[in-house]
Amino acid sequence: MQTSAAGSLKRRLVRRTARAGGQRGFTLIELMVVVLIVALASGMVVFSVRDTQGIALEREGQRLAALLEYARAQSRLQGTPVRWRATRKGFILDGLHKPVAEQPWLSEDTRVLEVLPRDSTTDAATLPTLALGPEPVLAPQSVLLGWGPAPGNMVRVATDGVRPFAIVPADAAASSAAGRAP
Repeated sequence: MQTSAAGSLKRRLVRRTARAGGQRGFTLIELMVVVLIVALASGMVVFSVRDTQGIALEREGQRLAALLEYARAQSRLQGTPVRWRATRKGFILDGLHKPVAEQPWLSEDTRVLEVLPRDSTTDAATLPTLALGPEPVLAPQSVLLGWGPAPGNMVRVATDGVRPFAIVPADAAASSAAGRAP
């Protein structure tokens, strides 16, 4: 093992190159600046990658609320009953003078989890329906939509029978079915 003596040429060269090159490391301020930059960049990434399933389900709920209100208004205008009926891949509006084809969900993972009020005259195999008129005041109604792979992600579209269909908190099923305002 080689060692250099206290006054050797090799040791003097090492000292000179260390001094000539400046500091041999980072200052505390430089490290803090780097950590701050990394924290800001990761924060921006977290906020830019939003809950896409929740956004898609919210958009689906807004679309359904608008279409239910459209069907309700057409029912009053025509004076004939219009029914909203869930299907395996979307829904159908029955009873309009201008028939509308089956409307698919925006995402194939969207599911109808619950429709209130439940129709006691139909069996469990029948898909749920809503009566949308022609009366100006309806019974409280709601549709609970869910995202297939993520069962915790839900949106409820409801009306108290007087106000228009709107998105309400998913846990508002009891108040909507009991006739209280959504």
